[in-house]
Amino acid sequence: MLEELIEAILPTITSFLELMGIFVVCFSALHAFWEYLQTILLHREFDFKVELANGLATALEFKMAAEILKTVLVREMSELLILGAVIALRALLSLLIHFELRGEREQAGSRQEPPGEKPKDE
Repeated sequence: MLEELIEAILPTITSFLELMGIFVVCFSALHAFWEYLQTILLHREFDFKVELANGLATALEFKMAAEILKTVLVREMSELLILGAVIALRALLSLLIHFELRGEREQAGSRQEPPGEKPKDE
């Protein structure tokens, strides 16, 4: 009985999680593009790359959550291998985005400090 309930509900939950990931990607891309246009046209300072990378990382988390839940429904080893490969690729992408974000933040921090000065301890 519980297995049938899980098989009935889980596809809807995973679809909803993937839809949330898609929404986050679209919203982040539109917001980053808007900020990019304002940076170019109005000569504003805004790190739209970090904003976009942050949105992509968040979206990947939603997509990976859906993939992890799909492992409950796996019936054959071939399905499990494919699902494992998808999860591994998404985890790798998430890791790469994380390193990109860290690099951008460090680069932004070094641009804000005047050369030769150490940050003040508070």
